[in-house]
Amino acid sequence: MGPTVVGGPEWPDDAGRRARPADVLHSKTLVLNRSFLPIHITTVRRACVLLFQGIARAVDADYQTFDFGGWRERPEGGEWLGLVAGAMPVPRVIVLVTYDRVPRRHLRFSRHNVYARDHDTCQYCGRRLPRSDLNLDHVVPRSQGGLSTWDNVVCSCHSCNRRKGGNTPEQSGIRLLRRPVRPAWTPFLGEDYGQARYREWRPFLSFLDGGRGDGVA
Repeated sequence: MGPTVVGGPEWPDDAGRRARPADVLHSKTLVLNRSFLPIHITTVRRACVLLFQGIARAVDADYQTFDFGGWRERPEGGEWLGLVAGAMPVPRVIVLVTYDRVPRRHLRFSRHNVYARDHDTCQYCGRRLPRSDLNLDHVVPRSQGGLSTWDNVVCSCHSCNRRKGGNTPEQSGIRLLRRPVRPAWTPFLGEDYGQARYREWRPFLSFLDGGRGDGVA
């Protein structure tokens, strides 16, 4: 059995929105292996169960770790969960006590992952746009033998896609900002890469930003 979580009052999340207790329980917690490398993203509810069972420890901003009891005794922060016997800060980062492997995952070639790799940015004009205003473009068109592969497909805005048409960038007189390659990140991080991520995650995911700053998830 796990802890009985009843939720606390509403509070603003990192984007300034009002978050309800039920929303917080289903929001995300970053999971680290024993070497403090990110390996998974789970729900706050599941993270609380792992803490209660002693499978994981909560991690604070100073990289200190706490078991369930120690985490409950910490001063309440901006986010907290109501328990039957009191309250507990929301665990946004947990570390598994014994797991030290990094799971091998197949990185699927998909529209979603191409958008994530290219940071929702047109690879011709450099504009970052909502995904509804983007599509995929074959650098070497399929009509000229181009393949649907990581190194030939990029994120493109509708305007640049129409301008390029069925030509290569050289043939259409536009410049490709960077050569497309297969990304190095794992799928679970890629899925959340374009979404707002919690400030508590940033020290552990900063290696993914490539110097771009915090303007991602």
